[in-house]
Amino acid sequence: MSLAQNLALIREQVADACRRAGRSEADVALMAVSKMHPVEAVAEAYAAGLRLFGENRVQEWQQKLPALEHLFTAGQAPSKPDAAHMHLIGPLQSNKTSRAVELFDAIDSVDSLRIATRLNAAARALDRKLPVLIEVKLSHEDSKHGISPAELPALLAALAPLESIIPAGLMTVPPWSEDPEPARPYFRELRRLRDASLAACPALTRLSMGMSNDFAVAIEEGSSCVRIGTALFGKRQVPAAKPNRPNDE
Repeated sequence: MSLAQNLALIREQVADACRRAGRSEADVALMAVSKMHPVEAVAEAYAAGLRLFGENRVQEWQQKLPALEHLFTAGQAPSKPDAAHMHLIGPLQSNKTSRAVELFDAIDSVDSLRIATRLNAAARALDRKLPVLIEVKLSHEDSKHGISPAELPALLAALAPLESIIPAGLMTVPPWSEDPEPARPYFRELRRLRDASLAACPALTRLSMGMSNDFAVAIEEGSSCVRIGTALFGKRQVPAAKPNRPNDE
């Protein structure tokens, strides 16, 4: 199937999940995860109407951007007309925070006060207000990143004085399963954590959860952004199969 056909099928599945949950399709953003896919595939996705993208690594997006600069904001404000937005959805090393703020419109994988503080300083230097998501680790897998649920209130309190970043929501990755249903409790728990945090942090409204095989369940449980890679672009060429999927599936 072509990318356009894949996208049509995904949109239909999103619409069905929204109907089951009594939600509006407008409340669910579709993020195209372009990790390890060529710039031609990203351009094709843009031509098909997608405007929200996610990459897992700073270096990979830095290498792709020159060929796609005319389509993306690249962290610029104000953005170009009809520009696409790229979010960093993978783990961020502290020595790459400044470059990440220059290249990405948002960082969706903040997992420590140290990273948040460095992002805040970099955003302040560029006179930006940078949206961030806090990654919460709800599984016991060593391969997963994020803070524990118990650490979330303290981190949110510590982020409050940081004026150049905006804690906009939470993100999580459940354990991999062919059956999407086992992911439901993880999605439900992230929504509960978000709801419990709203009084202290009213801007924390977004829930980034759900990928190619479980995004319908995630939508039913309240996701506001689903991260779709394989179902949209097809399988990537990777060196070896991994038992657990990363943030970008």
